[in-house]
Amino acid sequence: MPRLIFTHVTAILPDRLIEDAQVTCEKGRITAISRSTKRHPADAQVIDGRGAYISPGFIDIHVHGGAGADFMDGTAEAVRTSCRAHAKHGTTTIFPTTTTGSPAQIHAMLNATCKVQKEHSIANGSRIAGVHLYGPFFAEDKVGCHSLEGRRSPTPAEYRAYFDTGIVRVATCAAELPGAAEFYTESKKRRCLITCGHSNASWPEMAAAFKKGMRHVDHFWCAMSNVSSVRARCGVPMRGSMLEFVLGTADMSTEVIADGCHLAPELLDFAFRLKGPRKLCLVTDCNRALDQPPGKYRFGAESDGSWFESDGKVGWAPNGSLASSIVGMDRMVRQMKKDTSATLPEVIRMASLTPAELTGIAKQTGSIAEGKSADLLLLNRKLEVRRVFIGGQEFR
Repeated sequence: MPRLIFTHVTAILPDRLIEDAQVTCEKGRITAISRSTKRHPADAQVIDGRGAYISPGFIDIHVHGGAGADFMDGTAEAVRTSCRAHAKHGTTTIFPTTTTGSPAQIHAMLNATCKVQKEHSIANGSRIAGVHLYGPFFAEDKVGCHSLEGRRSPTPAEYRAYFDTGIVRVATCAAELPGAAEFYTESKKRRCLITCGHSNASWPEMAAAFKKGMRHVDHFWCAMSNVSSVRARCGVPMRGSMLEFVLGTADMSTEVIADGCHLAPELLDFAFRLKGPRKLCLVTDCNRALDQPPGKYRFGAESDGSWFESDGKVGWAPNGSLASSIVGMDRMVRQMKKDTSATLPEVIRMASLTPAELTGIAKQTGSIAEGKSADLLLLNRKLEVRRVFIGGQEFR
């Protein structure tokens, strides 16, 4: 692999921009960040950015599929298709995410993902860093667009078999479910980012989960408890919910779907101002309708996943509720920059370094820094993806 030099670019670092920068990469890793120079080694591949932004590749910890495929289809080709689709939108590291479903369907997804992870090549798109075990351990009244038949409470025999595959790096369970405490304990032993999602948990239940290692809540404001829903479940006195616990606990992180359809600008900015760029990350929660025409699609496995309708902007469940996003991380970045008070370095951090830190891969990727993988994007001034590099190789 020849030396790769990006010159005349604006480098987006976690805390600042460097104008007229030069980023040098060797053997798939970043080796230097400096001001642009006129002389370069004869054997180097020099890319003149002509003032474009150079950004760390995006990292998506909550994503279900794209380009007509869902990771829960349980085939290697579905995994490859989804990873290629998201690479086009700037995601260089991905955590394929399960839905509700049968144990057999979840094992098929895990096995297919393991296969593609082991055979990774640039042609397969986004690099798989691990799986987000999201479904099936949801609260019955908070399944959202997922199949109700595929949800259940956690049992050790089931989740240990998933963990034993070695690929699960993010683990979700609704905090109020029977067996949740034991699930969190096992997840902590397996060194996962432990999350609570699709839950109607109260503050005391969240506090108990926190003691067991839970530190993150999935897609803020979506399929989660509030004071009113907790009162309906637990009675009086009114109790705090997931929302208050996340905002009131400094060590809790969360994520937002900034597609312009799920959350209004004031909510996106509110989350940013209260949690900050180190504890808030962007996710796509994207389904198989990414880069597909409007129409009817399955959420989850193609064989029996729940139906949703894409209108070309977002997914809709039959009951009129939102059913996941249909756009890539580049759209989330543009929308977050447009709708909030976050600076460009802060927005890019929420799509790269912050998820890397939360999942324990920040030493390898997530920012433009010497020694890290050359997972890099060239973005134009509208923050549209122009070129994608994964480990120093260009994805086309």
